[in-house]
Amino acid sequence: MNRAMLRQYTKLVEFLGLTLGPSYEITLHDINGKNSTIVAIVNGSISGRDLDSPPTTMAMKAIADNAAGRDYRINYNGLASGNKVLRSSTYYIKDNGGNLVGMLCINFDDSQFQDITRQLFLLIHPDNYVENNILVRQDVLEEAALGEDTERFNGSVLSAADAVIQETLAEDGVPVDRLTQAEKIRIVARLEERGIFRLKGAVEHVSQTLSSSPASIYRYLSKVRKEKAK
Repeated sequence: MNRAMLRQYTKLVEFLGLTLGPSYEITLHDINGKNSTIVAIVNGSISGRDLDSPPTTMAMKAIADNAAGRDYRINYNGLASGNKVLRSSTYYIKDNGGNLVGMLCINFDDSQFQDITRQLFLLIHPDNYVENNILVRQDVLEEAALGEDTERFNGSVLSAADAVIQETLAEDGVPVDRLTQAEKIRIVARLEERGIFRLKGAVEHVSQTLSSSPASIYRYLSKVRKEKAK
């Protein structure tokens, strides 16, 4: 984002944080080329992030495809540390040419309101009626939050990379030590599609996880990018 946009949206983050209150985390991502940086954050304790935290895998995917055809996404699941389920929304900030230059994200933590709701229902309904008919169960929410469209908030580059790598390995259903070169290339292609290689140090970490040399991963990545460019 240019300086004027950065000032404008930084003030908006501050305004939204004060207006919505402590149950809402507001973050502003500045996208510079292939990289994303959190440049403003309010109530970061909700997801456990700060200005040094890496972008989420969902954010990296949006950067990779330039948030094609989308102006925003609203009310999708976010999964923070401790399996805390958040209601998340993202507004994609684009320049006059339609290029993604930033993201304004709002994450709502309703856990305290769930407890208040439960206590209220227990007061007005007898016996086990609440548990059997009304009670929102956290384990159900967590299971729902494990879907492919869930945004996962990570506290480090390695944890962000691991989230994508392990998910991709699970999809293939093949142990690392039995992966063929073709399967490794396919995994690298999926990681590239999700933007994982936009994280600093990702190539080295992926090479260790896939029991390959960094040179091999760079070679696979080059092959994937050439195929994509055709």
